[in-house]
Amino acid sequence: MDAIDHLAVHERRVARDLALLGFPPTAWTAAVTGPEGVPALDVLVVGAGMYGVAAAAALLQKGLRNIQVVDAAPAGLEGPWVTYARMETLRSPKHLPGIPLGIPSLTFRAWYEARHGEAGWERLYKIPNADWQDYILWVRRMLGIPVRNGVAVRRLVPSEGLVRAELATPAGEEVLHARRVVLATGRAGTGGPFVPPGIARDLWPDRAAHTMEAIDFARLRGRRVAVLGAGASAWDNAATALEQGAASVEIFARRPHLPQVNKGRGSAHMGFFEGWAELPAEEKWRLLVYMHDLQSPPPHETVLRTIRHAGFRIRFSTPILAAVRDGAGVRLTLPGGGSTTADFLIVGTGFVVDAARIPELGDLAAAVATWANRHDPPPALRRPGLARAPWLGPGFELEAREPATCPGLSRIHLFSHAAMASLGAIASDIPGASVGAERLAQRIAARFFREDIVAMRERLEAFAEPELESTPFFVPASLRGAWQTGAK
Repeated sequence: MDAIDHLAVHERRVARDLALLGFPPTAWTAAVTGPEGVPALDVLVVGAGMYGVAAAAALLQKGLRNIQVVDAAPAGLEGPWVTYARMETLRSPKHLPGIPLGIPSLTFRAWYEARHGEAGWERLYKIPNADWQDYILWVRRMLGIPVRNGVAVRRLVPSEGLVRAELATPAGEEVLHARRVVLATGRAGTGGPFVPPGIARDLWPDRAAHTMEAIDFARLRGRRVAVLGAGASAWDNAATALEQGAASVEIFARRPHLPQVNKGRGSAHMGFFEGWAELPAEEKWRLLVYMHDLQSPPPHETVLRTIRHAGFRIRFSTPILAAVRDGAGVRLTLPGGGSTTADFLIVGTGFVVDAARIPELGDLAAAVATWANRHDPPPALRRPGLARAPWLGPGFELEAREPATCPGLSRIHLFSHAAMASLGAIASDIPGASVGAERLAQRIAARFFREDIVAMRERLEAFAEPELESTPFFVPASLRGAWQTGAK
């Protein structure tokens, strides 16, 4: 007897669940055309990783079917999971539902059990990166999310009713118009990698790399590697270098010891997800500063993965003050006038959140309101890095620094870690993905309805399906009074 294809069986169950729910609902928005008479999209989603898929899925669930998702990466390489995320498993617990839209058969667990059985699920400790990427791609396929890969957005130009998107595609330059644009470009899309002052930029690409970049670890075999920073990604890259044969890896940390508690996990519940947006700015800021100052430790699995190698070392209270080329290597300046050398430097200092460095915004960045423009904390709570975060509206939309300037700016939504200050961790980490996507889609749908109210009323007035035609109480339209027909 042929083996049962359990995933195929499960996919039929998913299709049945979607059909029972009427997914996706009938499209209902008004048709809008661009300047050249070409039909405009309702929503352009930039990024086909986890948050782009979650956003598109939630939009479809609201009956917003005139959407397009684009991603610069080739198919299957969207997001960090199989590119620069070098941990062995996700940091989140395996029981998180994933991107299910409230549908049990779309959860990660349901997909995983269909592939590996219930016993496989019980054996699973945490989710391997590649499995998470496969799951996201599977959700995308099951929901029929329209994605164009190899397409990069070079520039966004908003106006009163539309946003012009200038694209670079395999076929050349292209322009399209959308009523709204969602930037779901992940942590890397919030302003790019942070490289501290003093790290010479001419070290790239042969003497240094940031953890978000492609690194040829085979070239580091037998070499001495220095790592700047002691966060999770720094440890991930240290472990990877050692596993690939680096002779030694030394982490340089500015703190006297590692943080001990992951406060992010302590705030990963519906209270924070649903309630953050309603807090006054002062309370949001106090929470932001508290978590920013404490930071999070690397996962214990990552630490154990790294320290099992004899070539590993970490120096606490020893920031790298400067790094320059030194012959065939890198010279590192340390506190107290000391220095050391390495063959290669890996910069593991995370990403910045800065609208001025989001490439799709270009010249718009000068018009974007930030927390620095809207909130003045007491001196002890001032954090310039946090103050650069954009000040977003309740649907993740940009706001203009000066009211009535830059028409249409609010048609661009930042569904990424850039939203953390304004809306909480519902667009940056796995636990909040579904909550964030629902908030985004609900508010976009509400704004479309308001914008389309004339068309909505016209459709309502034109709706004339007779309910009582088969009963003795049916009255032909020609005999009905104005009060029954809705005539004015």
